[in-house]
Amino acid sequence: MLRGIHVPLVTPFDASGEVAVDAIEKLGRQVLDQGAAGLVALGTTGEVAALDPGERARVIEACAQVCAERQALLTVGVTGGDTRSTARALRELPPGVGAALVTVPSFLRPGERGVVAHFAALAEETPVPLVIYHIPYRTGQAVGAATLRELGAHPMIAGMKYAAGGITQETVELLADLPEGFEVVCGDDVFVSPLLAMGAVGGILASAHVETGAFVELAEAWHAGDVVRARALGRRLARLSASLFAEPNPTVLKGVLHARGLIPTPDVRLPLVPASAEAVSQALA
Repeated sequence: MLRGIHVPLVTPFDASGEVAVDAIEKLGRQVLDQGAAGLVALGTTGEVAALDPGERARVIEACAQVCAERQALLTVGVTGGDTRSTARALRELPPGVGAALVTVPSFLRPGERGVVAHFAALAEETPVPLVIYHIPYRTGQAVGAATLRELGAHPMIAGMKYAAGGITQETVELLADLPEGFEVVCGDDVFVSPLLAMGAVGGILASAHVETGAFVELAEAWHAGDVVRARALGRRLARLSASLFAEPNPTVLKGVLHARGLIPTPDVRLPLVPASAEAVSQALA
């Protein structure tokens, strides 16, 4: 289900500060037409924490329409402060959503037993397959490879976006022994090439808003065993990703997309501030 490159769309704003739905649809069609396997709505890159419920609904609707047109997977980020509120948000997902991207609730640090109980409870409530968003540097909760494998054995947990901030022994152990049907995709853009080499099936990559076709080619090269091509692409795209994350995500990315005429403004919502002109220029270069 998760194989390939999925793009976590930015949420563009127009000059009045409103969500630019037409720009969401334009971006979604462009990346899918360039080979992306799916879209992710309401992820970190989409500034989900800064959107009100009505805006979130409009973003999902726009992405669902585009994914239906292109027969692509739509994954929606689902957040909540605890298990009960997250389960309610899952039950309220509209038609057209194919999977839900879910983190451990931030700040609570429930321990690994709590993490297992959280996702087990959600798996009993969710109408769509779950994708665990493993990002401990944001949630504050580390989760070991054995626990992640235990979660992956549940039939309603389809995979994981792995964004641990690097590649460690835990990464190696996880990818060496995955449960049947449990897929791992990379969520740290600069590490996508090595993770694909280690067995990840794809990536959820903000950087793939630009050079979408090259990221798709990178994944296909590793899947085909074309190591020479994959290494060359991986080195080049890692430099691109590093430049797009030189300042807080998605500020540089929005600056680049605006400079290319793909979104109406480079604006982000506080507490984020727009990227510096220097960072945008370096990414464009």
